[in-house]
Amino acid sequence: GIYWYALRGKGAYKHDEHGDTRLHCRPMPQPPTIITARPRLSRLMRDYPDVPVSVDTFRSAIARQAVEEYGAAMINDISGGSLDEQMYATVATLGVPYVLMHMRGTPRTMQQFTDYDDVVEAVMMYFASELRTLRRLGVADILLDPGFGFAKTLEQNYTLMRALSEFADRFEEPLLVGISRKSMIYRLLGGTPDDSLNGTTVLNTYALMHGASVLRVHDVRAAVEAVCITRQLIPSE
Repeated sequence: GIYWYALRGKGAYKHDEHGDTRLHCRPMPQPPTIITARPRLSRLMRDYPDVPVSVDTFRSAIARQAVEEYGAAMINDISGGSLDEQMYATVATLGVPYVLMHMRGTPRTMQQFTDYDDVVEAVMMYFASELRTLRRLGVADILLDPGFGFAKTLEQNYTLMRALSEFADRFEEPLLVGISRKSMIYRLLGGTPDDSLNGTTVLNTYALMHGASVLRVHDVRAAVEAVCITRQLIPSE
């Protein structure tokens, strides 16, 4: 999966390269090196030296190697540090931005853990707790990702989306939204990921207008157009 980030305020882009994360995959034993991402990272750094690269991993060893050996600019951890107890300390040492995402369980088991009394309050409490830990360790730059599709039912995903402005009001950290072609779109509409671009653009636009600062996307042009139009609708700060 290749993703790009569209930033609301800057119109900039950041490439996202998977280190070891795949939805519904079985976690592998701790790898000594970046196995699948090594050739792509080398090629990206060579061909696009001015494009910041984010690495998607929940393993601290891979995060360290990606930053120290390949110059990765950000770590995107779907587990929020829960699958590797060294991740927070490693990111603090590396000094790169960190995406803190909400998830329960593992990518393989997460849909068994959707029994929230209040999904919005649960995610907010999680962010507040983890932010305290990260700040205490010295992690300076943190983005918050509510984790759409991760340990959430279809209805809970839309409950979180409706509450996005509440997250923006409560937390000073930038909000990252990643809903590109996800099942919360195509299951609702009775389609497939391939025909979910329109639904993706609708939700991306809604997210931008309700506090999202960063979009994680497949379709760069559509996302940039959403960013450009939304910037015309939202008064400059």
